[in-house]
Amino acid sequence: MTTPRGGAADHAGSTLDEFYTSDGVMQACLDRARVAARTELPILILGESGAGKTILARAIHNSSPRARHPFVSFNAAALSDTLLDSQLFGHERGAFTGANQRVKGKFELAHLGTLFLDEIADLSPAAQSKILRAVEYGEFERLGSDVLQQADVRVLSATHHPLNGGASGRFRQDLFFRISGFTITVPPLRDRPGDLQALLAAEIARAGARQGRNIVGLDRMAAERLLAYHWPGNLRELATVIHAAVALAPGEVIGESHLVLAEDAGAAPRPAAAPPANGRLLRQAIHRHIAQVLADVGGNKRRAARELGVSRATLDRKLLEASRGDTRRQGSKRGQ
Repeated sequence: MTTPRGGAADHAGSTLDEFYTSDGVMQACLDRARVAARTELPILILGESGAGKTILARAIHNSSPRARHPFVSFNAAALSDTLLDSQLFGHERGAFTGANQRVKGKFELAHLGTLFLDEIADLSPAAQSKILRAVEYGEFERLGSDVLQQADVRVLSATHHPLNGGASGRFRQDLFFRISGFTITVPPLRDRPGDLQALLAAEIARAGARQGRNIVGLDRMAAERLLAYHWPGNLRELATVIHAAVALAPGEVIGESHLVLAEDAGAAPRPAAAPPANGRLLRQAIHRHIAQVLADVGGNKRRAARELGVSRATLDRKLLEASRGDTRRQGSKRGQ
């Protein structure tokens, strides 16, 4: 996905208006999502693993007329049909060994809100049949009961498999057409190079805040490595790499030796390099990010600090660093 304004904030409460991008394909994705959010149509979100499908689904719900009601997420991968029945539709006491009380399923819990079915392509044919009935008519039965239950639920689905034609030929066409009133494709991170610097800056701010570290950016070699990397794990990998790098960096600057990338698995450790004087590329990106947030909140520093997930003192320090950097650059230009 893209970065919410206030990158260190939790994604769960973000609406589509809080995301921005400089990439044309990603902007088209967000524009389509905004249109879809205003409707009651089911939505199918496609994209590689880790590309941000769950973040987008939450933002669609938060931007929809159902935003005041529950957003319930369910991952359909690797569940037996019995367990899936219980999770999705609930069960009665005594329905199976260990069922000591009645339990509501995800459909019932999502009443009046949104049910997000992640990895829907992994459902068995039997499970697909039951979900088709629930999606189409809002009807289901708890495991161990023949009493018909009803729930008013909007369904959002996601998968990294191509569904048209079926995942391994197993996906029902009638279910595919029922869940794909709107189809939205989230582009992989490698196809959005214009967003990468801002995403890295936001993740460094988020990781620093969570770990209580004052990380100001990357040295030149680390920045060049990350900006050239192909990110097979997309946003999920980016978050993992940055949080690990923040933990490994002994000082305020992340170096190349602190990066743990998938392409380095089994390779010899890279020697640490001394950070060059002008190598803190992402420090500037962080300052631009702060400036954008301040502009969005009308210059209110208290609100900007809250959006960024940092203290007011930290925000003031970052602004002072940016001011000093501008002064040094202007002095350098005058001396040329």
